[in-house]
Amino acid sequence: MTNTNKGKYAFLIDGALCIDCRACNVACSVQNNVSMTSSRIWMKQSGVLGTFPDLERYSAPFHCMHCDDPSCVSACTVGALYRTEDGIVKYDEDRCIACRYCMYACPFEVPKMDLNEQLPLIVKCDMCAGRLEEGEIPACAATCLSGAIQFGERDEMLEKARKRIEEKPGVYQEHIFGEHENGGTSSLYLLPAVFAETSFPQLSTISSGFSNRQVTGTTPAVAGAMAVALTGIYLTRKHNNEHEADTHPDEEGQEDE
Repeated sequence: MTNTNKGKYAFLIDGALCIDCRACNVACSVQNNVSMTSSRIWMKQSGVLGTFPDLERYSAPFHCMHCDDPSCVSACTVGALYRTEDGIVKYDEDRCIACRYCMYACPFEVPKMDLNEQLPLIVKCDMCAGRLEEGEIPACAATCLSGAIQFGERDEMLEKARKRIEEKPGVYQEHIFGEHENGGTSSLYLLPAVFAETSFPQLSTISSGFSNRQVTGTTPAVAGAMAVALTGIYLTRKHNNEHEADTHPDEEGQEDE
């Protein structure tokens, strides 16, 4: 059986280790030379959970999930979004027409509009592709103070996640978020169970990108069938009207005769 993860990059983000220091946000903003309000990464938070004095609060950085079958790519009409063989969902701003279809399609609500620009376009994480080309890891992972963000090959990240679940029973939900959600992603999450329940979407293992293609793939055939059917209805009604006119001339015509 072929290993489809070979050569794919992935993040492993641990919601039990994140200390909400926001160093990843700053690093992302610096790397992309944008303000903090245009960062490609933001925080998911659980809020305060439990009953005093047994209170809990969790945070985790959240950015593009880099899906194996990206819904944004299937929705993009101009090819501005595309996925590379190493698992990165990239974005070409020169092609983008700001239609926002990718925003509506993404089940993780990742693509955003950069409203600070006069002509706003989509912004999203590209896994620091420029840094990867230079042999460096993404800025968020390189800056993380607590080790909550790990980066490497997807197989390696999955193995590390399973080991942590096994070594710390009861700490994590016995599930790696992103391993199968939406067809699988390259941003993987280890989460305390209560955090997963309050802050992360419950998704099918079938990619919404697959569903998008099912609909758009059948659209031409459906449209063609409807056109034929409507043409048939029109011609039938036209024939019936002409026949009725020949058989029953109007009263005004009879008087003229």
